[in-house]
Amino acid sequence: MMEGRGRFITLEGGEATGKSTLARAIDAHLRGAGRQTTLTREPGGTPLAEALRAIVLSPPGEQPSALSQSLIFSAARCDHIEKVIRPALATGRWVLCDRFVDSTEAYQSSAAHEPISSETLGLLNELLPPERPDLTLILDLPLEEARRRIERRKGASDVFEDRDDAYHERVRQAFLRIAEREPERCVVLDAALPPNELADAAIRIIGDRLDRPSGD
Repeated sequence: MMEGRGRFITLEGGEATGKSTLARAIDAHLRGAGRQTTLTREPGGTPLAEALRAIVLSPPGEQPSALSQSLIFSAARCDHIEKVIRPALATGRWVLCDRFVDSTEAYQSSAAHEPISSETLGLLNELLPPERPDLTLILDLPLEEARRRIERRKGASDVFEDRDDAYHERVRQAFLRIAEREPERCVVLDAALPPNELADAAIRIIGDRLDRPSGD
């Protein structure tokens, strides 16, 4: 078992930015360097949270409102933090999470047709367990390239991928505003880079910001 609290890294960005691919590459690098890791995602990470994910991404009947989505995501996130993220960090593991609280701000508060207010978002976050990321990597991709990637994918799209270009541009700009607002936590990466170059850039940032003994 590793001593001390682990590090908590989240990956954020719009659709088709390559978050999952990058998370796997970072995970492989950290494991190769002798770190114990937990690779997870939101919504998801626990049986309950995965079930809630399926409801939101492929809802029965009409799409839920931004508020309903946020409440579902918050329930999933609470279960995820309590059962996966917090225990992993407590044993010294490095947690890599594909999406976290910033996605709720970008999708349900900033970009939605009838968004939740910043006050409601703040209240939801206050109700969650206090674990927050040590570092957030925000993957930024021009809308045209994101669309090309989505179209190349096989399989059915979800309720977010199906939304119009204006919505996805609002999501993109929301993430960039978060990064500008919290530069001590967030770093923007060019998601148009080849996967190996993107992974190298992310690993350099992690080394510079986090991969140091406590107290340095």
